[in-house]
Amino acid sequence: MRNLLALLLLAGTAAAGEPTLDPVKLERFVLQDCGSCHGLTLKGGLGPDIRPETIEHYDAEGLKTVILDGIPDTAMPPWRPLLTEDEATWIADYLLKGKTP
Repeated sequence: MRNLLALLLLAGTAAAGEPTLDPVKLERFVLQDCGSCHGLTLKGGLGPDIRPETIEHYDAEGLKTVILDGIPDTAMPPWRPLLTEDEATWIADYLLKGKTP
């Protein structure tokens, strides 16, 4: 019983720690969720082309803000309810570099 309690406490501590980023899941998010509007190759669709050469005017912080808060009066939704700041930073870097950061 004591070992079970210790395991439960350790599990709670690990769960309360900083979340780790999963690049595979985040890349899939970009290709599927972002791609559903920006095109499966990210060359544009309902939303604009978001390949590195077309968004180079953004810095990582500005792009992160767009990802998290969306763009009012456009189809770009705020992803803040579903993404952490760290995940949005990863996605911004991924989009600006065109590969896994």
